[in-house]
Amino acid sequence: MNPPSDIVVVGAGVMGAATAYFAARQGLSVTVLDKGRPASGTSSACEGNILVSDKERGPELELTRYSLGVWQGDLAEHEHLWEFERKGGVIVASRESSLASLHRAMAVQTTFGVQVEELDRDGLREAEPNITGDALGGAYYPEDCQVQPMLVAAHLVRLAKEAGAQFHADTPVTGFLRSGDRVTGVRTARGDFPASAVVNCTGTWAGNLASLAGVDVPVMPRRGFVMVTEPLPPMVHHKVYAAEYIDNVGSSDAGLQASPVVEGTPSGTILIGSTRERVGFDRTVSTEALRLLARNAVSLFPFLADVKAIRHYHGFRPYCPDHLPVIGHDERAPGLWHAAGHEGAGIGLSAGTGKLLAQALAGQAPDLDLAPFSPARFAKAYA
Repeated sequence: MNPPSDIVVVGAGVMGAATAYFAARQGLSVTVLDKGRPASGTSSACEGNILVSDKERGPELELTRYSLGVWQGDLAEHEHLWEFERKGGVIVASRESSLASLHRAMAVQTTFGVQVEELDRDGLREAEPNITGDALGGAYYPEDCQVQPMLVAAHLVRLAKEAGAQFHADTPVTGFLRSGDRVTGVRTARGDFPASAVVNCTGTWAGNLASLAGVDVPVMPRRGFVMVTEPLPPMVHHKVYAAEYIDNVGSSDAGLQASPVVEGTPSGTILIGSTRERVGFDRTVSTEALRLLARNAVSLFPFLADVKAIRHYHGFRPYCPDHLPVIGHDERAPGLWHAAGHEGAGIGLSAGTGKLLAQALAGQAPDLDLAPFSPARFAKAYA
């Protein structure tokens, strides 16, 4: 048996790495376990969004604003490590109905302190000179940012270790230690790891891990593809996406959905997203999804028709049916905590989620009320 810890964090993606880092900074003894390596799951198959622009009123917007403050406050000294970019976001509307919907969303967001500037045709072309001539207008969100998620996970694990945490790669969890109903650690092929608390940060696989403890956490995979172009001179200056993207984020449709999301990177390549579909853990490459990505990107930036795509990647976003993440203590299995189900917002929300959980695990009142994200909203438990 391994030495006991205050906390075992299962999963070393960005969510687990952030939780481990902030817990170690709280002075808690932390052990991090991953079935592979840091960022070997969803964190290696996404764009690294830290977006305010796509959030509507409610708990997720509050968590987004809090998390942005953590990125730019608690973690500011390390931002060079993970290519933190304050690039801002631009939403483009090419239909009158989309423009009207965007204006309604902006009106609500500004009442909650979101910084946003309306762009007319001229303002939009000043911000993005290569945008489609069909664009009627848009909105500029200066708070939208970007990181390189694999670097975030790797460096936060390293920083957690420097603060005293232990990390074990290639250590899949096979079950839980119990004392009556209480979770007291985890079982692995490399021995048992006892702990006062176990935090489930396994992303898309969070429901599988929760089931080992006899509780239902309905986190499901939602497959998404991203294309990468050849390196270019600066042609896209912000994260730019069509207004329809917001509807797709909030949709529960299981079928293939695609809306253009285009952005440049420091290396000169352009990332093209996004697709969403519920196909389980099917890793098959969908040529239909890739065709839609390419077609939609050209509709937003016509110059891309003559640009080569050099590769693509895809992965699974951890999707919850009510579109809210699962964060906090699971009273159905005392000692078990969750931080999962953030879907496409997981990178951006990881910093705030990790800090809030660390506060709660240390016995402090978290800066933000976690009740809206409670696992208690899922009443079903396995027999």
